[in-house]
Amino acid sequence: MKQIFAPYVDDLNRITIEKASVLLDEVGAKDVIETINWPNQYPYKPETNFRIARSKDAIFIKYSVNGSMLKAVYTEDHSSVHEDSCVEFFCMPEGAEKYTNFEFNCIGTCSASSRKGRSEDVVPFSAKEMKSIERYSSVGTEPFQEKDGMFEWNLTVKIPMKLMGLDTENLPEKIRANFYKCADDTKSIHFVSWAPIQIENPDFHRPEFFGELFFTN
Repeated sequence: MKQIFAPYVDDLNRITIEKASVLLDEVGAKDVIETINWPNQYPYKPETNFRIARSKDAIFIKYSVNGSMLKAVYTEDHSSVHEDSCVEFFCMPEGAEKYTNFEFNCIGTCSASSRKGRSEDVVPFSAKEMKSIERYSSVGTEPFQEKDGMFEWNLTVKIPMKLMGLDTENLPEKIRANFYKCADDTKSIHFVSWAPIQIENPDFHRPEFFGELFFTN
């Protein structure tokens, strides 16, 4: 089973998301999103890595992507950001009935909810909760149609642990999680994951295949 350890970084408790983006390059645990689960259907794999760390009450993730095409047409939270150039983080506490999905296009527009499955018991986060998810994109926040060429970009996000179903005063040793890269409605459609997904057709909403995310002190 895939595993990653998110170190505790005290400075993350008191700096901006922009400064956190720089700090993560130095202190964040690094891994890659490189599993092509459906090679016959969708063989394309942009170069994607992420760095992760935590503060007392939030998880910080910095995604870095290098690949063909770039698209960001969605600007409203809870829109279909998975159709754009998109990175995602799904997680759930051990033994929980529901997981949470956090999906971001390359300009930081987010779709997030708690749910039991792709379309089962889905509860989108409120506008106030969505506002608490901080985002910082290297390509800005303005939308644009699909661009051809090779592009490098990064997106840093700060996700409150309470949205992940966690008690910050009593954090577990670990939770289940997966990290994704996709772009469902582009010329370079792809569905790439951190932890492998062993099913016939693309579906990220499969918590039985999540890896393990450990919290270190």
